[in-house]
Amino acid sequence: MLKTWAVVPTCLPLVRRRCHACDSERFGASGKFRVNAHHKLIDAWLLALCTVCEETIKLTVLERVKVRSIRPELLDRLHNNDPGLVPEVLQDPAVQRRNRITLDWDGAWRLDTDGPDDLDHEVVDVSVRFAARIPVRPVRLIADGCGLSRGEVERLLLTGKLVSAVRLSGKLSGDFTFTLKR
Repeated sequence: MLKTWAVVPTCLPLVRRRCHACDSERFGASGKFRVNAHHKLIDAWLLALCTVCEETIKLTVLERVKVRSIRPELLDRLHNNDPGLVPEVLQDPAVQRRNRITLDWDGAWRLDTDGPDDLDHEVVDVSVRFAARIPVRPVRLIADGCGLSRGEVERLLLTGKLVSAVRLSGKLSGDFTFTLKR
């Protein structure tokens, strides 16, 4: 029996970066973009506010890019502060590297399952799909989805009753499948 679970974001993740004003390490994206033109070159930033002191930082989205090389729809979305563009920008690995930030997904996602009562069969195959690149420990997902403790999931893994083609230790942010044998 194949089940499908989904890891979906519930809100924007916080940005982890040290605040120069108060030494906090978390910023919330404001949803506002700032675009600045220098003759034929454009800079664009996503503004973020410190969760403690509300100090504003600018996360570089575009830096000294020729206007003609930017897709017109992207430029319109930047100018109009498109809320759908914010998660795209935050999850872009190039933006994360350029700004030396990481995302804090704690409390910003949920696991959608059919419920633990559907896992009463002898063998259950589960496909886990990620709606966004959310790094989560598979053991935690399996424990939450099956209504088990993490220790029980670890024991199932050690005894071979929980198998997967991917390593279930550490964190994953991509789709995977696993088989649970009762």
